[in-house]
Amino acid sequence: MENWFDWLKYLLLGLVQGVTEPIPVSSSGHLIIVQRLLGMEQNGLSFEILTNTASLIAICFIFRKDILDLITGFFRYLQTREPKYRSEFMFCIYIIIGTIPAAVAAVFFKDTIERVFTSVHTVSISLLITGVALWLIRNLRGQKRDGNLTVRDAIIVGLAQAVALIPGISRSGSTVIASIAVGMKQETALKFSFMLYIPISIGGLIMGASDIVHDPNRAALAMPYLIAFLTTLVATYYAMRWFIGIMAKGNLIYFSYYCFVVGTLLLIFL
Repeated sequence: MENWFDWLKYLLLGLVQGVTEPIPVSSSGHLIIVQRLLGMEQNGLSFEILTNTASLIAICFIFRKDILDLITGFFRYLQTREPKYRSEFMFCIYIIIGTIPAAVAAVFFKDTIERVFTSVHTVSISLLITGVALWLIRNLRGQKRDGNLTVRDAIIVGLAQAVALIPGISRSGSTVIASIAVGMKQETALKFSFMLYIPISIGGLIMGASDIVHDPNRAALAMPYLIAFLTTLVATYYAMRWFIGIMAKGNLIYFSYYCFVVGTLLLIFL
């Protein structure tokens, strides 16, 4: 019976990770909250890497056409220098530029951030900050499309992604907010945000592979981790589809309300 209860906990954690990864409410912050409510220990790097990998697979599947077009256009421009491929080439360059701040911050500060900023109090404050940011950009409707981005835009959005290493600061939220703030159209902001997510997640998987291999609890947690992985995979897919629809309608304000409510309740009760 205890095994079934533990598996149910990991199913819930996978569901929380999957639902909250694409939307601007912070998956890491919600995992901390749920683990606190369930009385669970922090699951460690192996669990984080596995569930993030599941989310990565789901998001890559949804954006597979965009990814293929960008890769194809990038290399065709390198080979031919034809102007029709320049937009894809420059978009890839901006993804690389935008990835650098978060990559540097992860290498040098991630352990410190996770040690210092993993309290529920930090998560509550971070959610309130996210809520304020979402509220401020609620009426912005930019005009920049894929071919109109600049190095400045990439750096600003990249810095926003680096800030999202703090639990409670949503990665998708911070990058979408920054993208809209610099004048991107909703669809470009969404695309750029999740194209930035892909390299940073792949980098985290590569850097953390040894932690999975050398995890002393690997055998005992194989089934719970598998349950969490599959649940995250499915939940991320449907949550991402839902969020695409939300972005198309410009209804980010509802996530602002959610962050205000949850952040306030955490301050009061936890």
